[in-house]
Amino acid sequence: MEFARNAAPYRDAEARLLDYEEIYTEHDVSRLTTQGARCMDCGVPFCQSNEGCPIHNLIPEWNDLVYRGHWRDALDRLHKTNNFPEFTGRVCPAPCEGACVLGITDPAVTIKNIEMAIIDRGFAEGWVVPEPPDVRTGKTVAVIGSGPAGLAAAQQLNRAGHTVDVYERADRIGGLLMYGIPNMKLEKTGVVERRVKLMEAEGIRFHASCNIGDGSNGSVDVRELRANHDAVLFATGATLPRDLPIPGRALKGVHFAMEFLTANTKSYLDSEHADGNYISAKDKHVIVIGGGDTGTDCIGTSLRHGCKTLVNFELFPKPPADRADNNPWPTWPKIFRVDYGHEEAAKRFGDDPRIYSISSVDFIDDGQGNVCGINTVEVEMRAGKFENVPGTEKRWDADLVLLAMGFLGPEHDASDPLGIEYDERSNYKAEYGKYATSVEGVFAAGDCRRGQSLVVRAINEGREAAREVDSWLMGSSQLP
Repeated sequence: MEFARNAAPYRDAEARLLDYEEIYTEHDVSRLTTQGARCMDCGVPFCQSNEGCPIHNLIPEWNDLVYRGHWRDALDRLHKTNNFPEFTGRVCPAPCEGACVLGITDPAVTIKNIEMAIIDRGFAEGWVVPEPPDVRTGKTVAVIGSGPAGLAAAQQLNRAGHTVDVYERADRIGGLLMYGIPNMKLEKTGVVERRVKLMEAEGIRFHASCNIGDGSNGSVDVRELRANHDAVLFATGATLPRDLPIPGRALKGVHFAMEFLTANTKSYLDSEHADGNYISAKDKHVIVIGGGDTGTDCIGTSLRHGCKTLVNFELFPKPPADRADNNPWPTWPKIFRVDYGHEEAAKRFGDDPRIYSISSVDFIDDGQGNVCGINTVEVEMRAGKFENVPGTEKRWDADLVLLAMGFLGPEHDASDPLGIEYDERSNYKAEYGKYATSVEGVFAAGDCRRGQSLVVRAINEGREAAREVDSWLMGSSQLP
């Protein structure tokens, strides 16, 4: 009632385009305590409901503790429900803010800023320390996949006293957190690897560069893995990207977004790009097809490479500035937003890079097997279907096309040898809340079970699956 929303700003767009350091500014305690004061101690705090926070963070409690200056207590309340607030505080789109009761009439509390500040202060003050279990149960669990669901499950199972082995096919632990999100949004050494080292100190055993499959081509046989552990949890993510099967798709220069982002981050971490082992956008006409966070990350990365031009195609119409009538509070507000990459593109080229209601018709061949452009047509929704608008055909120059149109489901190389059942969308079939697959002692959690979703939902499923695994192993569970 007394203070306006005042979100923490990003670093200046022009300055941050020159590096891959995190885009965030230093935490301003005065701003944060003022924002904590805006939290109204609601009778029903929708911010921590299913619509708001999938892990049911005790948001009003730690908002008030920050307002009162009790930062250590705030950290304890935050860790009650969230294993990795340093991840969610950086990359979560904050559905909690969309469900904030204050948001009915005024801009929401800056919950995400406060969450990130609490955990960053916790690390700075030395309050976040390894918490190994006092007693081991003698049970062993294999977790396949080291993304947010796998890491959350591993930490919870380890705290229950089980011996946990985490298997990751990439050369670094972290899954999506390591290679799916650029360094400028989630710093790898100081944030992701810092948490992994803590978990190692707690007794969790990590196995990188370890591909799980049928035992061929150097892979670890998942059947042996199951035989050698008391339980197995799949947390492999939804890693099959949605393709764009139009003429010219096989041309050189057309890549899935994750090919581009993964190679860029790995090369940056290995050599700060000195090895050249990445897909460069330097001096190229870049077109990103698909909005969302992945598309924005492709934009930000291409700009840092030094692309010549940049356009972002979006099939759907431009969202409204405010909630539509069919998008009421406390549902996620489907409104127009300017993310870090859009702001950077506008700074570099003068305009927001997004083009709405546009469909790609075909990729153009330069005569040597390389993409040199895209033909498009404008579309509009009629009777629930997209239809082309006659006379709106257009050609665009493109030397590099990045497909960021989401993901279809998990790969099955690691699961097929066990004979696991899949649902109609090719996800591992495992009932929500139980997480047990069709194979005894084998569980699934995160995007590989539910489909592509948020990091915070993956953490929630990892925690809940850990409780179910623990209960299956021990007959009951004390895990939250």
